[in-house]
Amino acid sequence: MSATKARSIDTDAETEQYNEALQLLSEGSVHKHFDPYLDIDWESAEYAVPPGDRRWILPAKTDPLGGHPWYQALPEDQQIAIGMWRQANVAKVGLQFENILIRGMMQYVFSLPNGSAEARYCTHESIEECNHTLMFQEMVNRVDPDAPGMNRPMRMVSPILPLFATILPELFFVGVLAGEEPIDHIQKSILRSGEEIHPIMEGVMAIHVAEEARHISFAHQLLRRRVPKMSKIGRFFLSLAFPITMRILCDVIVIPPKKFWQKFDIPKQVKDDLFWGTEASQHALQDYFGDVRMLATDTGMMNRAAKLMWKVCGIDGKASRFRSEPDRSSSQFAA
Repeated sequence: MSATKARSIDTDAETEQYNEALQLLSEGSVHKHFDPYLDIDWESAEYAVPPGDRRWILPAKTDPLGGHPWYQALPEDQQIAIGMWRQANVAKVGLQFENILIRGMMQYVFSLPNGSAEARYCTHESIEECNHTLMFQEMVNRVDPDAPGMNRPMRMVSPILPLFATILPELFFVGVLAGEEPIDHIQKSILRSGEEIHPIMEGVMAIHVAEEARHISFAHQLLRRRVPKMSKIGRFFLSLAFPITMRILCDVIVIPPKKFWQKFDIPKQVKDDLFWGTEASQHALQDYFGDVRMLATDTGMMNRAAKLMWKVCGIDGKASRFRSEPDRSSSQFAA
């Protein structure tokens, strides 16, 4: 058998394996999906948001601000107000990010051929993300409708970002992971912590984490398939763009906008400590990206220059051995 023919057989086998994986993800979306208006009883007494509810105080173990001495020294009513605004804004950022993702997904699907397993799964994912935007918006409306979400520069460039799904799909899906991985990591940490949180948060996060597992899995599989087929030059430049994209979008998602710091008169030193000026906060930042460092390594994008870029971006560290590997050495935010 010639080398060319052997490579062709391998490629056919890889394609079949990839399509089977996407078929499983699509079947998962068909048989295990959520509806924000059926699976969350928004009007029940349990989901009411009365004033003075201590469950909105930011948890010290899983939120950097919640563990900061400045926040802990505030009167309880201020802790609650800050906690509600922050959690509502995280939800607003999440729905804005998913809005961008949906538009990009539809842009990507537009030119795919009939019978494409990618087209089917991307459409399933877009439907689920639409439900997530409804779910997040309902939470924002009830908790703090003043939350603006993303900072102004990100809102200004948001109409352009979906175009990358057609122009540079590999970079677009790197961006997808840059938005999905930090939120998923934070929500899993909160749910695993056992700390008391409001049922709205718990219900929204449980649904989001369950479905986001499929979405993250798809982005990983798509990049594992596409990146090795790129030219050496293209793969090299993507390897440099990878950590830059991760860091920029992580900051957009995790760091509250200017309005937050002004509204609650939060000292600059507190902001510097939280993002990312202490050893604990720096460790938390690095911990968000263990899975994508594994992906970069497995797809040949962790070359010498890329490693330096990960370090410059402050998100270097060991790669996960498997998806969602917990960091057992993780520092707590609380003293």
